[in-house]
Amino acid sequence: MANDSTIAGYLQPVGTAPPEDSDLDAIFQQMIVGLTGLPGNVVRPRWQPTVPKQPEPTVNWCAVGVMDIEPDPYVYEEESADGTTTTLIRHEIIPVLCSFYGPNGRAFASQARDGIQLSQNNAMLNLNEMGLVEASRITPVPELVNQQWIRRFDLSMRVRRRIVRTYQILTVLSAQATLEAETEINTVTEQIAVNQ
Repeated sequence: MANDSTIAGYLQPVGTAPPEDSDLDAIFQQMIVGLTGLPGNVVRPRWQPTVPKQPEPTVNWCAVGVMDIEPDPYVYEEESADGTTTTLIRHEIIPVLCSFYGPNGRAFASQARDGIQLSQNNAMLNLNEMGLVEASRITPVPELVNQQWIRRFDLSMRVRRRIVRTYQILTVLSAQATLEAETEINTVTEQIAVNQ
């Protein structure tokens, strides 16, 4: 398969790929740990291959997950100065749902909502080409488990992410060519001379 434009076929990006899947989940997991001070082992990905046992109702914990990725409809393409690559830039909105459980669930949700507004905390997202768009209201969503109400508070955040992918699309900067063309100037001149 071709990986530059000198050969026909599909092109794949070169260089570092933006974080996706579990790497993207890990960024948001670390964000909640940093904003709340909850231990990392109780800030869990919302969906896991093997579902762990839910902590006791007396334990404060959080489930975090990317709910969707909404791409902007248009991309921007930029050619490199040396004509060897083209960079594609797209923006996305990533809704992240954080569900806080436990006796202090609302307090941790509130701390996360307010903490992400600080420029220093938001700068941690900037390291991954992301930034906060908005943090929602905190919604109580208690769950009935084994005839017992479990405290749960949901906080949604919308994060904008800049995706940058580089492709080896070569542009023609210069070329050597010989042009041959037939001219009709002599024929036109002769016809003018005959008509005079």
